[in-house]
Amino acid sequence: MKAASRTMTSAADRTQAVDDTRGRPAARAALVAVPVLVVLTAAPLVLGAYPVSTMTRILAFAVLVLSVDLLTGVTGLPTLGQAAYFGAGAYTAALVGIHLTSDALVQALAGLAAGLVTAAVTGWVAVRARGIVFLMLTLAIGESVHQVADTWSAVGASNGLAGMPPISLFGGAPLVAAGFVYWWVLAVAVIVYAAVALVVRSPYGRTLRGIRDNEPRLRALGYRPALARYGVFCMAGAVAGAGGALWAAHTRFVSPGDLGFEVAALALLSVVIGGAGSLWGPCLGAALVLLVRDNLSASIGGHGPLVLGLAFVAVVFLLPRGIAGIRRRKERLS
Repeated sequence: MKAASRTMTSAADRTQAVDDTRGRPAARAALVAVPVLVVLTAAPLVLGAYPVSTMTRILAFAVLVLSVDLLTGVTGLPTLGQAAYFGAGAYTAALVGIHLTSDALVQALAGLAAGLVTAAVTGWVAVRARGIVFLMLTLAIGESVHQVADTWSAVGASNGLAGMPPISLFGGAPLVAAGFVYWWVLAVAVIVYAAVALVVRSPYGRTLRGIRDNEPRLRALGYRPALARYGVFCMAGAVAGAGGALWAAHTRFVSPGDLGFEVAALALLSVVIGGAGSLWGPCLGAALVLLVRDNLSASIGGHGPLVLGLAFVAVVFLLPRGIAGIRRRKERLS
């Protein structure tokens, strides 16, 4: 009896130790997230309109990158088509703003729904493929949606969709100041990030990682990978649509260039640089990519794409797991 009691006590201690180990990353993440949120929230109070506008664009683009990471990093489905759902959300939000209401919440929900529906319509075929075939299918989907936006007169065709009024909240005054728009975009981006993080840490998220790591074994255990892939494809489309709505709320102008191949490629590049599957790493990658494209490029003679290409090569050879891999390496050494 004493031996059995000691065995049970030892097993309980090991279980408690495992739980403590699992809880440490979450505690560390909370310790980092709180000051980061405080700094981001306080940014409009100390920065000018242009830096705040830049940060707003980065946040909206980071939501798109999250959708790419959900497919590429978490599920193992590399994609070049998420810009299509980003554009669907942006155009829908702009149309709602022009013809229905300037309420930012309604526009964000409409953009999310547009991304979800577009992904549901196109994803049923795409998720049946794997690897390079899936990548090329998503590229074809993105280019098809881009062509529709570029030729459809109802959304301005190649001229884009202009005339969107400033957003408002709950029937209040229009949010004209850059800081107020930034706070709205930040709030939605944080909510979307938290929702994606909850999904990734859920049993469904473990199923998605199982698809990425060993789909045949997952199928042998009785799971239905095809249904799970379709579900995450639709979810990623909804996230991208929400990002498009945030982009439209800030720029108040949408053009076919907002859903072109360049945007899709930059989103995938952000995931690679930041670290696929880590969520926070691709968000940092999104900030780096946009800063190089929109700010640094002008000061180096328009050679921003060259810098991004060199950064991509450097990350592939020196940091195969991206920026997030640096932290993982430190955790293994400590």
